[in-house]
Amino acid sequence: MVLESLTNPLKAEKRPAQMILLGALYTSVAFLLSLWIFLEYSSLIAVFFIVFACVPIVYNTIRLEEKKDERETNEIVLLKEHSKALMVFMFLFLGITITVAIWYIFLPTETVSVLFSTQTDTFHSINGNVVGMATFQDQMGQFSKIFLNNFKVMLFCLLFSFIYGIGAIFILTWNATVIGVAIGMTIRKALAGVAASSGLVKVAAYFQIFTYGFLRYAIHGVFEILAYFVAGLAGGIISIAIIRHNFGTNKFERILWDATDLILASLVILVLAGVLEVWVTPLIF
Repeated sequence: MVLESLTNPLKAEKRPAQMILLGALYTSVAFLLSLWIFLEYSSLIAVFFIVFACVPIVYNTIRLEEKKDERETNEIVLLKEHSKALMVFMFLFLGITITVAIWYIFLPTETVSVLFSTQTDTFHSINGNVVGMATFQDQMGQFSKIFLNNFKVMLFCLLFSFIYGIGAIFILTWNATVIGVAIGMTIRKALAGVAASSGLVKVAAYFQIFTYGFLRYAIHGVFEILAYFVAGLAGGIISIAIIRHNFGTNKFERILWDATDLILASLVILVLAGVLEVWVTPLIF
């Protein structure tokens, strides 16, 4: 596969920031193909095309991490090694999200309504459930809803990775497109407002609006996605370990303990993400 040959896990872990460009390439190719071949269903077909492109690098990276579990017994060292893979996944996700937002901003309205129809409906359904929170009790209630929803997504990532090996990449790609649409929608509306009031969009205003739109969802969203990737990595490591090892071996037991640590870490990150979304982000935006 042409796209598969562009990088490998070892190169990616040495220069994870380059995965932003790879994510942008995967996303742009997916959009062009889906608009060209499957216009009516492009909003979902594009997600599958992105997933297909991401499968080789994600699968090979998880295999590399499972091999590290075999060689290394120190848990602190293992978590440090796993952080390299998580950086690869996060930059890949960031590249997808930013590219989706850019396409949403610059494409004609008619094309946007088709290419991002499902993501837009999802965003409105989520945004419509957000209400003002005047008391601490209301905030705790909202925190519980957010955490339970995020926990469900995390559980899906864990189970999909365990059952399908890299199944979590679909859920994560879908979330990337929804967040990208949310960012693009925020920026596009702000640009329209500035243009209507001043007659044009100045360069300074443009970058200010883009930064606002990105940070509005990135402050808590980065931690949510990180938690999903940690859970997905845990599920993928267990899945590959089951295929390669017999139950009851010392290697398999060590891998299970490592995966348990990753799952616990993802839960802690989810709590932090919920706190940021309920109590920090509203204060800034």
